[in-house]
Order: sequence, then structure tokens, then C-alpha cells
Amino acid sequence: MNLLLAKPFELLPALDWLALALFFAGWVGYALWAKRRAEVRPSILATTNRWRRRWMLQVTWRENRIVDSAVAQSLSASPSFFASTSILIIGGLLAALASTEKATELVQELPFAARTSALVFDLKLATLAAIFVFAFFRFTWSIRQYSFGVVMVGAAPDVRRYANDAERELFADRAGRVMGLAAETFNDGLRAYYLSFAVVAWFVSAWAFIGATVFVLWVLYRREFHSEVLHALRAGLD
Repeated sequence: MNLLLAKPFELLPALDWLALALFFAGWVGYALWAKRRAEVRPSILATTNRWRRRWMLQVTWRENRIVDSAVAQSLSASPSFFASTSILIIGGLLAALASTEKATELVQELPFAARTSALVFDLKLATLAAIFVFAFFRFTWSIRQYSFGVVMVGAAPDVRRYANDAERELFADRAGRVMGLAAETFNDGLRAYYLSFAVVAWFVSAWAFIGATVFVLWVLYRREFHSEVLHALRAGLD
């Protein structure tokens, strides 16, 4: 602890600090880049947002919206599941932090695992726990946003009360935007889950951490911009 307070940068080798910096820079950088890239080449999130907007436009033409409300509520089931799972994972990581010595011995018995001090092992566990805490907050916020979308569907005027198509378009824009924000927040949580696997590789070595970070970001890029489901979704909008 005295070493941590006096010389925090001597806690880890330079390569580990570099790997950790590349991880967070890659995470934040990719999130910002993907958002801008979606304006040029639609991502799977941007494409599904167009479908959500089309869905909300269809809501304005339906007299019975029970199915729409049920679908909107069912969309919150996925973030609810992941939020509950995040709590369990965080609890497990905190339990591991409480028994660092046993956890360190267990990891060191694994082939190719890096031999580190208990303090460094705690730092890696704390980093992993922080990622799942972030994911938990994103998932729970997604649930709330989906509930806001359900409220908007329930509050939509009767099909005969729209003065013109411009009012329908305005409602579709607003409700579709709320649903899209909920999906975007859920996507942030999922991205954290993917990147947590890169942190697990840190227990092996810093090089494995760097390689896993690059690999996970590549997988995210392929799925968001070059997946088969994206092509199918875009074809339906043409």
C-alpha cells in the first residue's frame, strides 16, 4: 500500500500500463469513431433505428396498440437479464477481492498465467469489476428508456385525431428516437461485456491483453458494420 501511495506508476511494469491505456483508449475511441462512422456507412444500430422509426409511424395508424406496447416492454427483457447478470458477476468479483490470496494461487496454477503480486491481482479484479459496474448502469438506464417508450406508445393519440401526416411523422420521430436511445444504451452495456474478455486476458500477460483488445474491437467492428444481419436489415429499407 505504501508503494501504491508513494510511486503508483511503479505498481505495474511499463508494458502493463501501456496495455491498460490502449484498452481504454480503444474502447472510448472506437465508441466515438463508430458513432461518426454510422453517419457515412450505417451501422446495425443506425439501421435498426430506422426500423424503429418506421414501427412508430405504423403505431399512428393502428387503433389497437396492445401488441405494440407488449413488444416495447419485451425489448426491455434483454437489458434486464444482463443487469441481473452484472450484479452476480460484480458480487463474484468482490468475493474474489476478499480472498485475494486463494484467488491468486488458483490463477497462478493455470498454464501461461502471469505471476503477479496480490496487489496487482487486486488491481486487475478491480478493473474488471469497474467494467461490469459501468455495464450495470447502462443496462438499467436502457430499461428505463424502454419504459419511457412504452409510455409514448400508450399516450399516442387515436388514429383519427391526427390532423395531418406531419403530426404522424413528428410522433414517429420522437418515439423512434426514444426507442433508439434505449437500444444505444443497451449496446454500450453489451460492448462493455465484450471488452471484459480482453481484461480477462490480462491475467495471462500484458501482450495477451493487447492482442485480446485488438481482437474484440475487430469483432465489434465486423458485427456492427459488416454482418449478414446488417445487410438483410438494410435491404428491407431500400
